[in-house]
Amino acid sequence: MVLPAVTRRAALRQLGGSVGLLGLSSFLGGSVAAAPRAPHHKPRATRLIVLFMAGGPSHLDTFDPKPAIARHAGQRPPAADLRTERVTSGLMPSPFAFRPGGRCGLPVSDLLPNLRACADDLCVLRAVHAINPNHSPAANFLATGRTDAVHPGVGAWVSYGLGAETDDLPGFVSFGNGFGQAGFERTGYLPGQFQATRVGTQSADPERMIRHLRNPDLTPDRQRRQLDAVQEMNRAHAAAAGADPQLEARVRAMETAFRMQAAAGDAFDARREPARVREMYGPGEFAAGCLLARRLVERGVRVVQVSNGGWDHHARINTELQKKCGEIDRPVAALLRDLKQRGLLDETLVLWGGEFGRTPVSEAGDGRDHNHYGFTLCLAGGGVKGGYAHGATDEFGFRAVDGRVSVHDLHATILHLMGLDHEKLTYRHSGRDFRLTDVAGEVIRPILA
Repeated sequence: MVLPAVTRRAALRQLGGSVGLLGLSSFLGGSVAAAPRAPHHKPRATRLIVLFMAGGPSHLDTFDPKPAIARHAGQRPPAADLRTERVTSGLMPSPFAFRPGGRCGLPVSDLLPNLRACADDLCVLRAVHAINPNHSPAANFLATGRTDAVHPGVGAWVSYGLGAETDDLPGFVSFGNGFGQAGFERTGYLPGQFQATRVGTQSADPERMIRHLRNPDLTPDRQRRQLDAVQEMNRAHAAAAGADPQLEARVRAMETAFRMQAAAGDAFDARREPARVREMYGPGEFAAGCLLARRLVERGVRVVQVSNGGWDHHARINTELQKKCGEIDRPVAALLRDLKQRGLLDETLVLWGGEFGRTPVSEAGDGRDHNHYGFTLCLAGGGVKGGYAHGATDEFGFRAVDGRVSVHDLHATILHLMGLDHEKLTYRHSGRDFRLTDVAGEVIRPILA
């Protein structure tokens, strides 16, 4: 960007006196891209938390009991003879018992005793199906409704459709790790301000979690005046060159970053929680992400994603799945209880699951291969029925057969619960209107509370 010398001098003179906070409305003459927007209809949820288990958790060992597998153990009947990514053998029963949870009696595996206690708040989708058995395209599909890595994720679409409710924090925050996570964070062809802000949870100190959270050289007042001067240059450039979505995104990011210096120290500092609350979530990075997710949604952050990798159990599923479930069972249950106790669960939609499930037939003796034909995702809060299981896989848990739910159906339902019509939420790109659900998707009416 090159400005005439007189414009640069005029802008830099602003360093001598504060000109007040600049919003995008002043920058682009009234266009506030990330301001709160009216939904298409009355929403049931105003916040979204995505708990992404990267790698594909086994539905057969967690939420979808299949006693028929034990009766036909080692066999390979026609219904269990679907093509898989790798060579598999006969039917392999789950070594984990299922028991009814809550008043509803929803069966949940012994691997997840804390979540089983929350069964009355769970809406279990047992007949989800996708189109690809490979991790990256499958994760992209769950996140964006497409297998290629160029489209916006559901979090970006929600942020774009509803805007942000706070100027002091990002509208979309992502924690954790795991391949496929980037698909959920991606903004694609949507304006850049709707992309997720990734924050690490390796440290409990916000100044270690977020780089350059404090400016050691300038006071807040001088930073404000410096930013105002830069924004004056940007405003002059926009007036001369026309609107630029990338520049607009940078302007918004600078404003948010400045305001975060005051707000993030509180919002991202879980150490301020009472000891009993921290104990309820337990130790570990994923637990920290779940606790921070609650802190952020109660402060107006629209979308929070917490990822947990390591669910790709091609071998030793008996021991390895037990370890993974031990990492997430207590924090997820704590998140649901915490939201409920604070009156936030009714307005916060929580999604749990991976890009696909696992096969009922064994791989390498004690593993399960990828299974996109039928698997389980869980929802809670935000306008869905609690204590309810929707749909079913076949008797062995290989293929979705009743109440089938496509990923496009899932996306249409999430948007519907957030007050958005998936057919109306579009963005013009490369000469056509794009939407999260492409040309498909139906709201899953039976699961609506």
